[in-house]
Amino acid sequence: MPEKKLTEIPRNWRDYYEKGRAALERQNLDYAITLFNQVLQNEPSFYECREALRAAQLRKAGTATSFFRRVLGTASSSPLLAKGQIVLRNHPVEAIHVAEQILNSDPNNVHAHKLLAEAALAADFPRTAVLSLEIALKNSPRDKDIAMRLGQALVGAGQAGRAEEILGELQRARPTDSTIAQALKNASASKTMRDGGYDALADGQGSYRDILKNEAEAVALEQEKRQVKTEDVADRLIREYETQLAAEPKNLKLLRSIGEIYVEKKEFDRALEYYDRIIASEGSSDGSLDRAIVEVRLKKLEQAIEQLDPADPEHQSKEAKIRAEKEAYYLSQCQRRAARYPTDLQIRFDLGQAYFHAGKVSEAILELQKAKANPHLRISALNFLGQCFARRRMFDLATRTFQTAIEEKLVFDDEKKELIYLLGCALEQMGKAGEAIEQFKQIYEVDIGYKDVAAKVDAYYAGQ
Repeated sequence: MPEKKLTEIPRNWRDYYEKGRAALERQNLDYAITLFNQVLQNEPSFYECREALRAAQLRKAGTATSFFRRVLGTASSSPLLAKGQIVLRNHPVEAIHVAEQILNSDPNNVHAHKLLAEAALAADFPRTAVLSLEIALKNSPRDKDIAMRLGQALVGAGQAGRAEEILGELQRARPTDSTIAQALKNASASKTMRDGGYDALADGQGSYRDILKNEAEAVALEQEKRQVKTEDVADRLIREYETQLAAEPKNLKLLRSIGEIYVEKKEFDRALEYYDRIIASEGSSDGSLDRAIVEVRLKKLEQAIEQLDPADPEHQSKEAKIRAEKEAYYLSQCQRRAARYPTDLQIRFDLGQAYFHAGKVSEAILELQKAKANPHLRISALNFLGQCFARRRMFDLATRTFQTAIEEKLVFDDEKKELIYLLGCALEQMGKAGEAIEQFKQIYEVDIGYKDVAAKVDAYYAGQ
C-alpha cells in the first residue's frame, strides 16, 4: 500500500484534513489532533496528514511541563506498547494506530516511534517511518539501532544520499563496526543504482544492457547529471536528445530535458519553445512545469537588466522599468497559480512574498497566514509575517511572531540570525533597548560582521 498524496484522498477525508489544518492554525490543538487521527484511521497511508498530526502533537507537548509529559508518557505507554508489539506482525497498520495513541500524549516517546517506524516499513510507508525515526534519533542521538533503521527507511523513501550521511556519521563514531560499514555500503549502492537508472530493473522496465552499453555512455550519464554543463557538453546533449526526439516525437521527458539545458545555456526563448511544445501536447501544464515557465520568464527579464549598457544616460530608468515589469509579472503569475492550485501552500507562500515586496501588506498577511500551515514553509512564512506586522508598526505582533519562529528554529543558521536581528529591531522600535541589545549580542557572539550588529553592540558598551 503506497503512501498517498492529498489529491489521492477521497473528498470527505480531505475536508476533515483541511478542518484539522485550520484548527492547527488557530492553536486549537486538541481538535486538530482528533481530526487528523480520524482521517488517518481511514486513510493510514496519507503522509501529509501524518506530518500535520505530528506537528500538532509536538506543539501541544510544548505547552505542558516536562515533568507532566514524562509522568503521563510513562503511565500510559507501557500497556499500549505491549499491544502494539503483539499486533505488529500480522496487522502493521493497526500497530501504527496504537503507536499514535501513545504519541498523542507523549510525541517524543522513542519506543513508540520505533514501533511506528517498524510497522510503517512493514506496511510499505517509508516516509512515515523516516518521520518517526528522525524524531527518535533526535531524542536518542547515540542509539545505533535507530540510526541503522533510519538509514534503511531513507533508502526505501528514495533518499539514499541522506542515508549515506546518517550512516557515515555513525561509522565515524564506531569505525570498527562491520554492520554499520555494510549498511553504508548498501546505501551507497542504492544511491548509485537510483542515480544510474538501475532501479528500473526492479520494475521490469529496464535491462543491464540498456544501462551498461559502454564506458562512453557512462561518461555521458555523468555529464548529464552535472548542474552546470560546459557549452560543448550541453550542445552535444541537445543534439543527442533531438535525434531521440525525431524517433519519439511524443516523448515529453525529452522535451523537458532539452528545455532545461537551454535554461542552463541562458537561451531562454529556446527553452520556452520546448516548454510550449509540452503544453501543446498535453493541453495544459502541470504544477512543476508551470513554475518552471514562470522562473524562465523571470530569468529572461533579469538577463535583460544585465545586458543594459551602464554608460547609457537612461540606464537607471530602463533598469527600474524592467524591474517593475518583473515584479508585476511575478505577482500576476502568483495570483494566477494560486487561483489554479488553491490548496498548494508553496504557491500561497510565493504569493505572500510577492505581495510583501509589492507593498501590499494586508494581502501578504492573508497569504502568509495560510502558508505557515505547511511545516516546511512555516519558519519562512513567520519571518515574512513578522516583517509585515513591523511594516504596519504592529510591533507587539511582530515580536511575538519572530519569537515563535526563533523557538521553532533549532539550527543557528543565517535564517535564525535574521529572525533574531529582526526581533531586536522590533524591540528597539518599542523602546525596549535592553531586550533589543540582548538579541543583537546573540548574533555578535557568533558573527560580528552581520549587518550593523557590531555597531549596535559597540555603541551599547560604549554607553556603559
